[in-house]
Amino acid sequence: QVQLVESGGGLVQPGGSLRLSCAASGFTFSRYVMSWYRQAPGQERELVATISRLSGSTNYTDSVKGRFTISRDNAKNMVCLQMNFLKPEDTAVYFCNAQRWFPPERIWGQGTQVTVSS
Repeated sequence: QVQLVESGGGLVQPGGSLRLSCAASGFTFSRYVMSWYRQAPGQERELVATISRLSGSTNYTDSVKGRFTISRDNAKNMVCLQMNFLKPEDTAVYFCNAQRWFPPERIWGQGTQVTVSS
């Protein structure tokens, strides 16, 4: 069964940290570019961070640069998002995504809630 399962979300105070994990199964993980997206209430889903298949390249949306770090372990079929210095505007449901282009395919996780509030 093809699936992505996120974990690690929760409630944290501003300035705190969380580490999100995404476990992949049912497909060849190393052949997919992995990303984290987020969606806040009433807003469109936003790309947060992306990591290439062999971890040689990462990209971040401007609002999280210097605070978030994406990483992957192809041996464990896992991708993580370390989030530091969290802000209330980081509050959202965070989704793990796997994508390839040949043939085209996208896989989504079910999401994990992150709430930053005092």
